[in-house]
Amino acid sequence: MLLTSSEYFAFLAILFFAFWLTMRWRQPAMGLILLANLLFLGRWGVIYLALVPLCAICDFMIGRAIERNTATPVRRILLWVSIILNLSLIVTSKLPTSSVGIALPLSLSFYAFQSLTYTIDIYRKDGKAAPNLWTYLTSVLFFPTMLAGPITRMTSLAPQWARLKVPLSPEDGGKALYLIALGGCKKFLIADYLAENLVNRVFDTPALYSAFEVLVGAYGYAFQLYYDFSGYSDIAIGSALLLGLKLPANFNRPYEALNLADFWRRWHISLSSWLRDYLYFSLPGLRSKWKIFTYWNLALTMILGGIWHGFTWNFLIWGSLHGFGLAVNRWWQVTRGEKKPYSEFFLARFLRGFATFHFVLLAWIFFRAESLQGALDMLTILASGTFATDNISPGYAVVLGAGVLFHYLPKNWYATSMRVFIEAPAFAQGVAVALAVACIQYVSATGAAPFMYQKF
Repeated sequence: MLLTSSEYFAFLAILFFAFWLTMRWRQPAMGLILLANLLFLGRWGVIYLALVPLCAICDFMIGRAIERNTATPVRRILLWVSIILNLSLIVTSKLPTSSVGIALPLSLSFYAFQSLTYTIDIYRKDGKAAPNLWTYLTSVLFFPTMLAGPITRMTSLAPQWARLKVPLSPEDGGKALYLIALGGCKKFLIADYLAENLVNRVFDTPALYSAFEVLVGAYGYAFQLYYDFSGYSDIAIGSALLLGLKLPANFNRPYEALNLADFWRRWHISLSSWLRDYLYFSLPGLRSKWKIFTYWNLALTMILGGIWHGFTWNFLIWGSLHGFGLAVNRWWQVTRGEKKPYSEFFLARFLRGFATFHFVLLAWIFFRAESLQGALDMLTILASGTFATDNISPGYAVVLGAGVLFHYLPKNWYATSMRVFIEAPAFAQGVAVALAVACIQYVSATGAAPFMYQKF
């Protein structure tokens, strides 16, 4: 069930009314959410109805056992059982169908990452176990986050059920509708349009295009990926907010970053935070006097992040580029003095942002290309310097230009537009959403492609 399908929005609307009508009886209302979680999972395959809840029950019991035990060796063993269990889920869901004997269309990576936040936080004493299995299952199987996040820490999400206020505030309801409509526009009007009108063709057969067209296609992919994934995040966050729950933000204008570390504080924030808090800080040597461990662990964290995306040379190179880029960035900060401010001159900021974006763009070519040879072919054509614009349609140029413009608009404009929508009468909000739906239907007659990060 795609988050952009009419089936999903009908499912969400029915759940919204049923949930708030039953919220005076909290446990039945939570049971309704749990049932919705299972229905959502079941739409991807009956196997998930057995596999995922069983693993979730195991992690709940492990979390309880870790919290009750004081012996460090026992706690460590229990934690490793949880880590191995969840890593096994990730690996199994990524294996080809022929290897496991069954089709697993839904990757379980984001579920596993969320589940691991629970047992690791309890082990580190950064959070407490859920009060009961009911609450834990309702939280860890929460359907908006199942496909591609945002990765939400269970020790933060589970307590929200007890703090829900009835009824849903008009402000939260308006914000939820705004985010869902915005996410749909990002996905259909920008991301899918860019993909279908040049990006896919350039990456599939780069030899048919000039260097300029390949460059414009690569630019298009950078913004396609951003609007696809941030659109998903907006819909997921808006869906959760309709049910009274707050999920973490996942994007913050990432192509405005002035260095690579800044980029990863803005891009897929929930995953980069997870990699930092649960992988990077767990690697050995960080407390050593040898600074080389800091740089090595930064590189290793991103290399492992690349391999998680897929067991291919392209993802290994993508992760290595970001890993060694972050290590160099960290070395430069230490060398020049971490507290020394950067120049505030516009030209200096522009050049740093320009260089950072194009480094990220280079890495995106390896991330998107179907093979290492495909990525090298694109780089070879880019180096040729040939120029032609025959394959760049006016519509593509307009949509790409609009995507760039919307990304770099002042941040307060976004906040202002949201506030105007929230403060508008319900009738006006309905009209605005209807217009967004009409635009989406007009532009995307072929329907929605699956979200790009769903496969990871």
